[in-house]
Amino acid sequence: MDFQDSRMPLGVLGATGTVGQRFILLLSRHPYFQIHALGASARSAGQAYSKIVKWKQTSPIPKGVRELVVQECSPQHFEGVEIVFSGLDADVAGDIELAFRAANLAVFSNAKNHRRDPVVPLIVPLVNTSHFSILPYQQSLLNPRPTRGFIVTNANCAATGVVVPLAALERAFGPLDALLITTMQAISGAGYPGVPSLDIFDNIVPYISGEEDKLEWEVKKILGGMSDDGRSFDLHTSTPLKVSAACNRVPVLEGHTECVSVRFARRPPPSVEQVCEALKRYTCDAQTLRCPSAPVEAIVVHEEQDRPQPRLDRDNQEGAGVSVGRVRECPVLDIKFVVLANNVAIGAATSSIINAEVAVEKGYIKV
Repeated sequence: MDFQDSRMPLGVLGATGTVGQRFILLLSRHPYFQIHALGASARSAGQAYSKIVKWKQTSPIPKGVRELVVQECSPQHFEGVEIVFSGLDADVAGDIELAFRAANLAVFSNAKNHRRDPVVPLIVPLVNTSHFSILPYQQSLLNPRPTRGFIVTNANCAATGVVVPLAALERAFGPLDALLITTMQAISGAGYPGVPSLDIFDNIVPYISGEEDKLEWEVKKILGGMSDDGRSFDLHTSTPLKVSAACNRVPVLEGHTECVSVRFARRPPPSVEQVCEALKRYTCDAQTLRCPSAPVEAIVVHEEQDRPQPRLDRDNQEGAGVSVGRVRECPVLDIKFVVLANNVAIGAATSSIINAEVAVEKGYIKV
């Protein structure tokens, strides 16, 4: 897509939070989009961004954003904006995102509020961009019907990483029958200030509130197809999928690691060699469409016995792809492997941005 130096104006909601900060870093140098407005709480409104943000990124605040005046998260303060990226906390995201959609803005949300809405696509951009096709139906249910406004959500950070290799396996070998997933999730997934230090230093916390239910449910919506009329998601019911997840918080800053065992519906199951080859060959729409934030390799397959590791592999391809290793036979199911995804990149802001890029390339956002 050639914008000839005319980038699309956008807004960031929840701009002072950690996800909002990642949006700002990534979007400040984006070839399609230009930051035009920042939204935060009423107590931050009316002040320059640099004066009120507790900046927690390793790169400095982009110069073009430092002096932008923060607005309240209300559509009337976002005049001239066509797209908003939402890094809002779930406590407030739901109604605010609905208001922006009603104001005819395209909303790309990192929040959980609308993920289970039956007409809102839950899109991992390396997997199920075909689900964008429900957007005209979503718009048709609104009165007045928006011409540009819609809501697209990205997935829970743990679900995002694991569905990429699972999608590759289903594409190559047909439906999966059962999954066992054990996560080791980084503390950045809890936001800021996050997990108290006395709880996480020298420790593993074997519980993350609501996480197992989200992971088990979201995998089915993402990997499932759509109804014949294109008006609903089948949640993998056409080929039932059993998912059991155990989620743990570990003392790692960034990078969610997950140990996965899978059983295939088709018998006999593929060999380890066939699985590795399918993972290496996997490509997605975002790559085919040449989206600027898409990874060169959706899945990097490691041959080393001790990879992937968060510290060594989370920033590969700027965290936009996933890493898989230790692919081997499972004596209980069929195949087991380890997957690593950068939870603050492809697991959060990067997913929303690639989703928007795909929407532009597919014509759901008019330029």
